[in-house]
Amino acid sequence: MTDIAFNDRTDMALNLVDLERYPIADLDRGKGAAFLLRCQQQMDAIGWCSFDGFVRPDAIAALSAEAKGLLPNAETLTAKRTIHQEAVDPTLPDDDPGSRAYVHRALQLANDQIPASTLIQRLYRSERLTEFIRRVQRKAELYRCADAFQALNIVALEPGMQHAWHYDTTECTVTLLLQAAERGGLFTFLPHSRSEAGEDREAVCRFLAGDRSQAESLSLDAGTLTLFRGGYALHGVTRVEGGQPRVTAVLTYDQQPDRVISDEINVRIYGQRAARILEDRNRNPALTKPRKEEHS
Repeated sequence: MTDIAFNDRTDMALNLVDLERYPIADLDRGKGAAFLLRCQQQMDAIGWCSFDGFVRPDAIAALSAEAKGLLPNAETLTAKRTIHQEAVDPTLPDDDPGSRAYVHRALQLANDQIPASTLIQRLYRSERLTEFIRRVQRKAELYRCADAFQALNIVALEPGMQHAWHYDTTECTVTLLLQAAERGGLFTFLPHSRSEAGEDREAVCRFLAGDRSQAESLSLDAGTLTLFRGGYALHGVTRVEGGQPRVTAVLTYDQQPDRVISDEINVRIYGQRAARILEDRNRNPALTKPRKEEHS
């Protein structure tokens, strides 16, 4: 693993983030307050913020190497779902988005497969990072996800794979790109395709039919942190090409503390490994132990 020069700081974000460009150490004064305001205004206006080089080059090299060391333990998961993350409704007309399923395949490590001692877990459990993400979204409270599978994930799209079009089940998704694809692998989305009032069905149908004229695509470099209101914009990742996978850490947060996801959803996402673990836990409740957080 690449060596990193630590500064004896207990919060891992302060060791890994480029604090000169992204002054998250103090969001109440000076450069930090001005930076936070710009982020909030951008989220309000367009629903996403992307921070190139958020994690320093030496740190992202270490995080990428760490992920590559863990990925041999990942399963290739295949999910078939509509853009709304539901099963196909056969009663709908053919031109309805809910009548078609899209296949998503990826190598995926669930939270319980990522040791607490890893840099990525310690970054995820950073109080400074959590506070920054909370304040960008103007949330009164924000907590790291308590679910044993979903809290932090590492997702690898190998050449030939793509992330199928979908909406997220959470309002805001936070990702850190650990390794970019050589070619392809563009994060592509249809802005404001859904709101509290409903879905812009005409725009969505045009997009799904191949009309990308209203879409936006981001070509992200390793080390980029992205906050994205994925519950309100149809999105996915285009086909990865070249000789290396696109590797992303997905950081999950919740406005309610200690919330866990249903067994049914976790089995649908994580497959038979999760099913076996949950079956064992249900037979022996003593196996269910809360994971101790590290705040470093």
